[in-house]
Amino acid sequence: MNGSTRNCSPFVVMIILLGIILALLPSGSRGYAQSEEDQRTWVDALKSLSSERMLADVRTLSSPAFNGRQAGSADDLRSAQWVAQELALAGVQLPIIDNKGIVFPSTGAGKEEPVGIMASMVSTPLIEPDPVVRIGAADQLVTAQLSKDYLPVFDSPSADLQGQVVFVGYGIVDPAQGIDDYAGVDVKNCIVLFLRGKPDHYPSPVNHADKVRFARDRGAVAYLTATGPIISPYETRRGATGKPSALYGQLSPDQALPGAWISTKLAETLLAGSGDESNPDNRLRTLQEQLNNAPAAQSRLVNRYASLQWKTTMAGGLLTNVVGIIPGTGPDTIVIGAHRDHFGRPAGLWFPGADDNASGTAIVLEVARALGKLGLRPQQSILFLSFSGHERDSLGSRLYTTKPVTPLGSTKAMINIDHVGAGDGVLILRVAEFKKSTLKEAGYAVGLVRKLDYYGFLPGGDDEPFKEAGIPTVSIASGGAHPHMHQPTDTADTINPEILRNIARYVLALTWQLANTQ
Repeated sequence: MNGSTRNCSPFVVMIILLGIILALLPSGSRGYAQSEEDQRTWVDALKSLSSERMLADVRTLSSPAFNGRQAGSADDLRSAQWVAQELALAGVQLPIIDNKGIVFPSTGAGKEEPVGIMASMVSTPLIEPDPVVRIGAADQLVTAQLSKDYLPVFDSPSADLQGQVVFVGYGIVDPAQGIDDYAGVDVKNCIVLFLRGKPDHYPSPVNHADKVRFARDRGAVAYLTATGPIISPYETRRGATGKPSALYGQLSPDQALPGAWISTKLAETLLAGSGDESNPDNRLRTLQEQLNNAPAAQSRLVNRYASLQWKTTMAGGLLTNVVGIIPGTGPDTIVIGAHRDHFGRPAGLWFPGADDNASGTAIVLEVARALGKLGLRPQQSILFLSFSGHERDSLGSRLYTTKPVTPLGSTKAMINIDHVGAGDGVLILRVAEFKKSTLKEAGYAVGLVRKLDYYGFLPGGDDEPFKEAGIPTVSIASGGAHPHMHQPTDTADTINPEILRNIARYVLALTWQLANTQ
């Protein structure tokens, strides 16, 4: 390297390297910089990304000011208004949306509907403080510790009951696959305990709501669920542990049962009372191994009881998405979105939701800032979406796809961003009908191609309603363990700003590429 190059600033070196990268990329990648002026614009956009600003946004969203952003709450509405304000300041247009006569709470600034806000009515459950779960012998129940030993399922109905515990494996009933985890046991007026997830050999998807329906239909009065001691590599990579986790059961009040997610350790304690004297300390692991290896039921009555006591109230509120747009010169649209909501303050616990998903929201805002002030119109319109209701079965993204701002038929791709503030910094890409070459080109453009880890589509994200509409999707997460996911400890001081910066760079590259190629 000669002396003049050695004295170059990092910015100049970045321009030189970008030029080399772009020259080596396939011709389709020239959407990044089709001219020298475009190249300068692209580099300026990359340079403008600020990890400090994103971290500040995470701190704001996960602060007590927004109280955990529970969908349908006044706190979440205020967070939506804050996001809309930030998009407007970034130079992004906020469209006027027809909300079919929904009345927004007065802000003291007149009666006009806020622009850029898409709303629908939703009922919001709240478990009141000081729930009680006791577990043990019938005449010697011991109070479990909230958060450490259990969390109520947060849309559970009120509970004031006691029953004997029956272990029902994974809680699956599927005669076509030869599985009936309720075979040989009577759970009427009992509390069932089932494991999260499904056995290795079971090919079909099964969700929590299905398991609750199976229990209710057989006469159970309540349920407990726990992560088994055997955790798959993928779940480990996502940060799954034996701790109880925040959860909505996703069932209507007339179908729901009171339920709680308990720790693996507490589930093992319960199974120690199953009457089988061999290896009591490893009984749950042994049962899970047997369930994973063959469809035979391992259900059994447990010589332990549980009591559940709490009060749930329901309140009406507004589910609110935020919509911003940079209009393109052509008819098509690229969507970039992230959910904004979290769990609020159920059972007297505060869930800040920094990683999940203030982090994704911060990246959407930062990419909007980078693109909104360029003064250039992309070939395709870029739509920025901040969803609420993700934790409630993706209600916000489903709301958008039922009343889209731009036609779904001209929406060419959807980029979803979720829990991107912690982990090891590898970019987990969950892909549906998206060209891998397109994803790799964006990685090359910002020097992150070796950090991309590709997976097929997985249900449950805000990309799912778009996939169901036939739109190619990619959902981006940070790999590695996320130990604070769905925990009260998910605070801003656990966020890694370097991960935010890298993922923002990648999202900007991918958005720029998609929006500037035919």
